[in-house]
Amino acid sequence: MASAENKETASPMALMVAEVARTLRIQRGWTQEQLGRELGYSAAAVSAMETCAQPASDAMLVELERVLGNGTGVFETARRFMRMEKYPRQFQDYALLEQAALSLQLFATNVIHGLFQTEAYAQALIGGSYPPLSDQRVEELVQLRMERTVLFDRDPLPMIEVVIDEAALHRVIGGEEIMREQLLHLVECARRRNVTLLVLPLDSGKYGEYAGDRGSMSLLETPTHEHLVYLEPQDESLLISDPAKVSAYAQRYAKIRSQALGPRESLDLIKRLAGVAL
Repeated sequence: MASAENKETASPMALMVAEVARTLRIQRGWTQEQLGRELGYSAAAVSAMETCAQPASDAMLVELERVLGNGTGVFETARRFMRMEKYPRQFQDYALLEQAALSLQLFATNVIHGLFQTEAYAQALIGGSYPPLSDQRVEELVQLRMERTVLFDRDPLPMIEVVIDEAALHRVIGGEEIMREQLLHLVECARRRNVTLLVLPLDSGKYGEYAGDRGSMSLLETPTHEHLVYLEPQDESLLISDPAKVSAYAQRYAKIRSQALGPRESLDLIKRLAGVAL
């Protein structure tokens, strides 16, 4: 719903969209009512978008690109950045890097990594988080999490490796059926040519070495071959670019990987937990 409060809190991208749309509309000599007819929206909706009382929705941006974009892709680009702005603030910078990454090496401890979650699992996980979120915000975050999976089929294909602590496979999120569906989804993900899935077994520390004791991490390689590490403890975030620190995390990840089951053994374990005959 449009409100004066939205005008005060509108994001920079929403303000840019409003200004560009208004400028292009005026250049064509159109009223807000005329633009609304072209877009399939009311004049009031156009006015709300131009004043940021109700910033452009994803669907409206698609129509703005069709009607006013003139092949420039300006509103299509705005769609991407406005989606990013909906992420929690601490995740926004990493979200952009993740989508462009040449390679990802991921270690997930308490729950299944977000890129590999089913919608039902994500819904249960986000909906049960604390402090509680509104139903609208839960749905928004679930949808954003699902949209991240376009990375799997991006051209060029990124190389993705994930090590999942076995504890996350046993932790039932949302009920037995949702968890079984999640495990089967991991099996399907593991069959992708650009995905390697490994499980760090529960008994990995019984001989006195356990490299995963300091929690989850994400290592990525950018298109310019820069190596970065992303950490997200307790809703905070840390993006590390210092080569010496990145190297230390990479070495820790390598040790975690060395203590994990191999790809085939990992897949067999997940299948057993899902009740699939080997």
